[in-house]
Amino acid sequence: MFTINIYLKFALIALFLIGGILLAIFQGFWYSLPLLLIGIGLLASYFLLGTIQSASQYVQDMDFDAADKRLDLTVKPSWLYVTNRAIYYILKGTISSNKGDQKTAESLFNQALELKLPSDNETGMVLMQLATIQGNKGNFTGAKNYFNRIKKLNITEPQIKSQVDYMEKALSQSNASRKATRGMGKRAMSQGGKRRRPKMR
Repeated sequence: MFTINIYLKFALIALFLIGGILLAIFQGFWYSLPLLLIGIGLLASYFLLGTIQSASQYVQDMDFDAADKRLDLTVKPSWLYVTNRAIYYILKGTISSNKGDQKTAESLFNQALELKLPSDNETGMVLMQLATIQGNKGNFTGAKNYFNRIKKLNITEPQIKSQVDYMEKALSQSNASRKATRGMGKRAMSQGGKRRRPKMR
């Protein structure tokens, strides 16, 4: 997909708008109209699309600091087109998660879920992140609930499907481990509760 470097876009917005205004002053409004329309169109695309595309590339390259700085150039996330706003929160959540700020990441992922995600693939990815956060907190019931929601989705992306399979195995193993631990605890309690009577002389 064709994309314009964000700094080049800023320069073009300034060039067309300022050029259009100057042309309107010295030559008349109708001469400046094409420049003004182009400048306004570029400005509108910035507010509606933000810096999502270039930030996504940085996240894919694992350059989270650069991705965060690029997202910070989106001055009004609330003005983004709803799908781009959801992806903005996903990217911000991914960055926070990789920086170890799980509380902020969880909040951002939940914000993304409340918006219109492009497909079940993105929804599944967000739910997996939330399930992982719950699992890391030791809340395996919460992780299982998120995973059950994932299983209802039509996920077509092979990489996400493999992650779902891996998570299913991890949750099964953790469940088996918890059952074994509870069983050992019960046996220990029952054995500890039995006391031998002293021999009668």
